[in-house]
Amino acid sequence: MDTQELKQINLKLSPNLVLAAESYARNFGFRNFQELAATSIREKIFSNNQFDETFSDKEINLIDNLIETSIKNKDLIDEEELNKILLG
Repeated sequence: MDTQELKQINLKLSPNLVLAAESYARNFGFRNFQELAATSIREKIFSNNQFDETFSDKEINLIDNLIETSIKNKDLIDEEELNKILLG
């Protein structure tokens, strides 16, 4: 999180859920329970979102500038053509 302030929260979970989550974190390469929790929340919230929140502010600005320049230059393509380019 580049310029965003982090906020600490507290969760109350059953002992069984905590044990299962800690085991999952160890088995699947998470650094700790906190990383698993943050990743899980992020995936749940952003899985159907059209924006990938892992982009930095700089990357988002670059994308916005590209879009603006494309519109200004009337150099737009349709979604099908864009998918072909991006997905190979």
